[in-house]
Amino acid sequence: MPETSNIDAPFTAQDVELVSRDCLHQGFFRLDKLTFRHRKFEGGWSEAVVREVHSRHDAVGVMLYDPERDSVVLVEQIRAGAMEDAHTPWKLECVAGLVDKDESAEEVARREALEEAGCEVGDLILLHSYYPSPGACDERVTLFCGLVDTSGLGGVHGLDEEHEDIRVHVLPFHRAWELLNQGRLDNAMCLIGFYWLAAERASLRARR
Repeated sequence: MPETSNIDAPFTAQDVELVSRDCLHQGFFRLDKLTFRHRKFEGGWSEAVVREVHSRHDAVGVMLYDPERDSVVLVEQIRAGAMEDAHTPWKLECVAGLVDKDESAEEVARREALEEAGCEVGDLILLHSYYPSPGACDERVTLFCGLVDTSGLGGVHGLDEEHEDIRVHVLPFHRAWELLNQGRLDNAMCLIGFYWLAAERASLRARR
């Protein structure tokens, strides 16, 4: 009979020995080389493991939703990581940004909504906090749904000093859902946010 997994008793940070951390590159982001040992599931310790890690600030995203009009706000901008995309390196995304020192996640969500979409956020609902790619990056993302009034929203926004050129789209939910099913909303934050919104949309609209 197979052994039952004890999912409630994982290893902790005390079960890893960080031997060294070396900075390989410091630019817009940082690349570190980590050498570490860790406890093994069948007992004992591993040999030294070497991995490169993309090190960056934690991020906050906010799915902007107008329950009165059943509309969402998406932002479009060029993305360096999608430069080889066969369709386009300009991506439709949720509003998002990196956490500066001493900022709360809620403060980042409201700041980025204003900077990227010219949008004031009302209620903020916490959806999830997650690692997008823990095998290669130490970033943790906190994702919210922000309730907004979309009347008058649109145009091009962003900070010149950060070379941002961001176009704002206000879309009926059903049109955004079509884009998701067509593969146009192809980043984790959008997918997580939209699947949550699809399940909770009726209750949000009932709060009007």
